[in-house]
Amino acid sequence: MQRVPPGRIARLIYPVGFYRTKARAIRAICRDLLGRFGGRVPDEIGICVDTHVHRISNRLGYVRTKTPEATEMALRARLPRRYWIGYNDLLVAFGQNVCTPLRPRCSACPVRPLCRRVGVTASR
Repeated sequence: MQRVPPGRIARLIYPVGFYRTKARAIRAICRDLLGRFGGRVPDEIGICVDTHVHRISNRLGYVRTKTPEATEMALRARLPRRYWIGYNDLLVAFGQNVCTPLRPRCSACPVRPLCRRVGVTASR
């Protein structure tokens, strides 16, 4: 992967959103895996935190963090390990369909009574 130009990776993953940014991230991750972990993907590091997991975890008031990296560390300290994999799976779909970045669908949210709505200024 280190020999594949970022432009080629971007063309290959074009259907996904933010394909240019993700192409650079893929190369950086591969470089990191080689440099820090000898080319092996570690299986004990933790929770996958993308934009949805970061946003929703903060919006719910479960964590108070500024970056996805800080959210991962906070979740690792707070969320039981058995939920780490499923947490990402649940929140990605939830973030795409209900708890959207702009104007979340709070009126249709099944966890609305438990949500602190941190940072939500407008909703549907």
